Amino acid sequence: MDLRIKDRVAIVTGSARGLGAATARRLAEEGARVVVTDVLRDRAEETAAAMRADGLQAHCVIADITKGEEVRQLVEETVSHFGGVHILVNNAGFPRDKYLVKMSEEDWDLVMEVMLKGAFLATRAVMPHFIEQGWGRVINISSRAHFGNPTQANYSAAKAGLIGMAKALAIEEGRYGVTVNCVAPGFIETEMVQALPTYETIKERAVQMQPVKRVGRPADIADAVAFLASECAGFISGEVLHVSGGRFG
Repeated sequence: MDLRIKDRVAIVTGSARGLGAATARRLAEEGARVVVTDVLRDRAEETAAAMRADGLQAHCVIADITKGEEVRQLVEETVSHFGGVHILVNNAGFPRDKYLVKMSEEDWDLVMEVMLKGAFLATRAVMPHFIEQGWGRVINISSRAHFGNPTQANYSAAKAGLIGMAKALAIEEGRYGVTVNCVAPGFIETEMVQALPTYETIKERAVQMQPVKRVGRPADIADAVAFLASECAGFISGEVLHVSGGRFG
């Protein structure tokens, strides 16, 4: 299927590794020009360089998406380097899992700052461009955790917040040809997940609870994002696409 995103310009936050890197590569394979952005300088530069070595169009910008000025500069450099911006994937985020009674204010604030504030700042920065050109795609990477998980009050709240934001913006920006959607991954085998000390236990439990009896791969998420970023999804907005092997609650 031709997704018709050739020469569109995409920003993927948190794309030095994991789901973000897979998504950046998938969009570039469809012909998009992609900005890899992260706070992890070495990994982000390596990811962009590897994409270019494979003949893909990629540019690296180091930015902290919790800082408005750095986000503004990120979008400015994207437009300067590639001539525009059409797609934003709000992927940056990480867990700080603890039971509520042991969760510090820092644990709460860091998760909210990166996932929710970062998505707000990035979306606000690209939206004038989307409105002016009458076309834009925002895809928030939420999680099946938006239903709630123990030890993840902060993470679940942030992921649910991304869905609420997407639904509000879908109504607000649809008149301008802008769609806003979410992808909600289930258990996905990434470097971050594999590094957890309880990885094997979590993996076994997740597969047992899923109708589809395999672990998710980063490519599963990247494919879903590429579809929602495409012309093929132009009449889909305010939706949550669960990529979770059939597991919802």
